[in-house]
Amino acid sequence: MISKIAILSLTFALLAVDQQADIKAMRNNAHDFVPQDTAAALTLFLCGDVMTGRGIDQVLQHSVDPEIHESYVKDARDYVRLAERKNGTIPKQVSYDYIWGDALEVWRRESPGLKIINLETSITNHNTPWPGKVVQYRMHPANVPVLTAAGVDFCSLANNHTLDWGRPGLAETIKTLSEAGVPFAGAGLNLNEARKPAIFKKRQGRIIVLAYGSQNSGISPDWAAARDLPGINLLPDMGESTVKMVQQQVKEIKQQGDVVVFTVHWGSNWGYDVPPSHQYFACQLIDKAGVDLVHGHSSHHPMGMEVYKGKLIMYGAGDFINDYEGIGGHEMYRGDLTLMYFPNIDPVTGQLKSLKMVPMQVRKFKLNYASTSDTKWLQGTLNRECNKLGTSVKLNQDGSFFLSW
Repeated sequence: MISKIAILSLTFALLAVDQQADIKAMRNNAHDFVPQDTAAALTLFLCGDVMTGRGIDQVLQHSVDPEIHESYVKDARDYVRLAERKNGTIPKQVSYDYIWGDALEVWRRESPGLKIINLETSITNHNTPWPGKVVQYRMHPANVPVLTAAGVDFCSLANNHTLDWGRPGLAETIKTLSEAGVPFAGAGLNLNEARKPAIFKKRQGRIIVLAYGSQNSGISPDWAAARDLPGINLLPDMGESTVKMVQQQVKEIKQQGDVVVFTVHWGSNWGYDVPPSHQYFACQLIDKAGVDLVHGHSSHHPMGMEVYKGKLIMYGAGDFINDYEGIGGHEMYRGDLTLMYFPNIDPVTGQLKSLKMVPMQVRKFKLNYASTSDTKWLQGTLNRECNKLGTSVKLNQDGSFFLSW
C-alpha cells in the first residue's frame, strides 16, 4: 500500500514539473528587452532585510533591555562582542547615520525617487517575546531616527520578525513609525489595515506598494491579521486564487501611469535555488495581476534576478544591514556582502529600463564599499545564478553592476 506521504511527495513533484513547464512556455512567449534611455524614467531604491535590532540596537543612542530568549544567546550585547572579535572595536551610542556608512554617499549620487526596505525588526520596549520564538529582534522606539537618517520612504512589515515581541510589540511598532512619519504596509491592527497598500505620488506618476509575507519565510500562521486581530498580511498560498485576489486589489486602485511594486518576504534564508512556485507566481502576478515589479526578500544573500516581459523579478535581495558579523556556519554565502538596487522604470509601461547595483560590505555594523576582490566574487556568483534566469551582471568602471537581459 502506498503511504499518504509518498502520494503527497509524488503530487508535489508533478506540480513542480508542471510549473517548470509553464514557466518555460511563458518565457518562450516573452519578448527580449534591452535597457533604453532612462531620462524620463523613475528610479527606485530597493534592498533586502534591514535588521536594526538586537546587536545594532545596543550600539545606537538608546537601547532596549539586552535580555533575549534565544537558545544559545541570552544577551544582545554578545552579538556586538562577536562582531568586534572579527573586525575590531565598534563605537557605542553612534550617530543615527553611522550604520549607513558609504550608502549615504550612494543615495546622494543616485537620488532615487523612493527608498523601499524590508524592516525586519520590531520597534518596542515590550519585554515579553512571542512564545517559542527562537530569534527575537527589537529596537528601542527612540532609535527610529535611524530610519529617517537614511531617508527611508517605505517599510514592509510583512516578515517573520515584526511580531517577535507579540502583538503589543506590533502595536508599538505601528505607533512609532506613524508618529515618525515613516510609511509602511504589510501589517496592521486588523486585516484591512494590514492589506492596505502604500501610495506615493511622484512627478512621473504614482507608485503603489503592496506588502505580503509567506509562511515559507518562517512566518507563523498565528501571526496572520484577521478582521479584529492585529497581525501580518499573510500570503494564503501562491495559487490561482491568490493571484486573483491580488489582481482584484490592483484593479481597485491602479490607474493609468501607476507603477505597482509587489514586495514579498518569501523563501529560506540560505541557498540559491529559486522554487518553481516562486517563479510561476511572480510571472502570474505580472501576466494577470497588473504587478510591474516583484521585490522578493528573506534570503541573507543576493539571489538571481529575472526580467520577464520587460519587468523585474528579484527572487532574493539579500540582507542590507544586520548584526551577523562573527557568526559562523554559512561563510560560503558571504552574507556580509550586500547590494543596493536602483531599478529605473518607465512610468508609462512599468517596464524596466535599467538596473544598477552597488555592492557593499557590512563591517563593524556599518555599510562600506565592497573591495575589488569581493566585488568580483559577488559578480561571479550573481552571474552563475542570473544566467539560469536569462540575465547577467556586468561590471562598471566605478565598481557598480548593471543587469543585462
